[in-house]
Amino acid sequence: MLDEQLKTQLSAYLERVQQPFELVASLDDSDTAREMLDLLQTIQSLRSDKITLRTDGNDARKPSFSLQRVGSTSQLRFAGLPLGHEFTSLVLALLWTGGHPPKAEQDVLDQIDALEGDFNFEVYMSLSCHNCPDVVQALSLMAIRNPRIKTTVIEGGAFQEEVNRREVMAVPMVFLNGEVFGSGRMLLEEIVAKLDTGAAAKEAAKLSAKEAFDVLIIGGGPAGAAAAVYAARKGIRTGVAAERFGGQVNDTLGIENYISVLETDGPKFAAALEAHTRAYDVDIMNLQRAEALIPATEPGGLIEVKLANGGSLRSKSVILSTGARWRNVNVPGEAEYKNKGVAYCPHCDGPLFKGKRVSVIGGGNSGVEAAIDLAGVVQHVTLVEFADQLKADAVLVSKLKSLPNVTIHTNAQTTEITGADGKVNGMKFKDRASGQEHLVPLEGVFVQIGLVPNTDWLKGTVELSRFGEIEIDAKGHTNVPGVFAAGDCTTVPYKQIVIAAGAGATAALSAFDHLIRSGVTA
Repeated sequence: MLDEQLKTQLSAYLERVQQPFELVASLDDSDTAREMLDLLQTIQSLRSDKITLRTDGNDARKPSFSLQRVGSTSQLRFAGLPLGHEFTSLVLALLWTGGHPPKAEQDVLDQIDALEGDFNFEVYMSLSCHNCPDVVQALSLMAIRNPRIKTTVIEGGAFQEEVNRREVMAVPMVFLNGEVFGSGRMLLEEIVAKLDTGAAAKEAAKLSAKEAFDVLIIGGGPAGAAAAVYAARKGIRTGVAAERFGGQVNDTLGIENYISVLETDGPKFAAALEAHTRAYDVDIMNLQRAEALIPATEPGGLIEVKLANGGSLRSKSVILSTGARWRNVNVPGEAEYKNKGVAYCPHCDGPLFKGKRVSVIGGGNSGVEAAIDLAGVVQHVTLVEFADQLKADAVLVSKLKSLPNVTIHTNAQTTEITGADGKVNGMKFKDRASGQEHLVPLEGVFVQIGLVPNTDWLKGTVELSRFGEIEIDAKGHTNVPGVFAAGDCTTVPYKQIVIAAGAGATAALSAFDHLIRSGVTA
């Protein structure tokens, strides 16, 4: 099951196990069960003095296994094999169950410990989903720490009938006590905040009480992280308020064009951005969405940023680096069937459509790459492009056209996503040359038509282009004194990670220059 290199790495990790615990397997006669038993036997053999393996479990979901610390009533179960992107989740669960401390803020851990009520979480994931581990690890930690929290991690590919019955069409998908709790990437703090109803008000008061910053950065993607590092290195008081640190990078699978980093993936890159930022004296305020920018009323005065939770932050200068989000196709059915057949991440959700018919909207690099990836999993892919030809690189187009289970429609306008019984069952598009409308029966639609800047909250405050991008000059200045901007939310050409990072550094240097020249900092 595990090669020698993985065994060596796992053995080194398991040396950190401090308290004894049991692995209790509930098995059947499937191939997955045999692979699970092999995996569990390997784990037990690497730390036999602390880990005991039992195979007498009788859980209804088979194959599955639970982790049970001796003397504890924690309830964590993995149904299916937690390999692929979830192998790290398994390793962390083993360490936490064995008493190794988690890398989480103590106040968040205290919140978990204090949660009252009975919480039965079921989280569906796929082994190719790069957003799933954050949710799996958060809910695993919560189950290990609080005996009133039960978490079952379910690998969708091993429980396809259950996935179909519960209409799970996007991962990660979380159920709480049998009802949908949330879908998509969620951080530990975000999940705890949803359960702790008083958390928002306490957090708002805590933020509002903070001392004014010299530089406040709104957004934690590559631009925001670079701005924070450059500002902090100047020795000035620096803060970052981010809806999710890493931003859109978290949703990127492969990164192979960031100079000096030969190859990585989005979640790893996002984690590295945060680690680099935390290495300096930067106040990182995660899970914070800005709702209003109030410029200073006099030269050298403070700029205020109001937050969605009711709190507010003040600063002598502000850098806007809010990035961009997936663009919606904005046709009937898209919003109604989101996560019920309408998806935006082929890497995450593609495995859920194994053997089914899907479409991809968009003929640029993202759309064509998505169609190529999906063609290896699904029964058939229909690609629909509004322009009269595909806009992707020639090598990608050539590869796409060579695939036998792909149909391409150019000069085609998507008009509706249809559905029945709460899920997608087709897509309509119009031939722009003839005007004829077509209906394609299918089960999934993947939207890949580019990005839209996250600047709606800035309308009427800073100058925006007709595309909603923040207008900036070569040094990152906006039209508002003391307010700078960087990255994909601006008019800078070519939306690339390396360009955003450079723009963030430029904005930070410009903000520092502004502070010096305005006499508000030394």
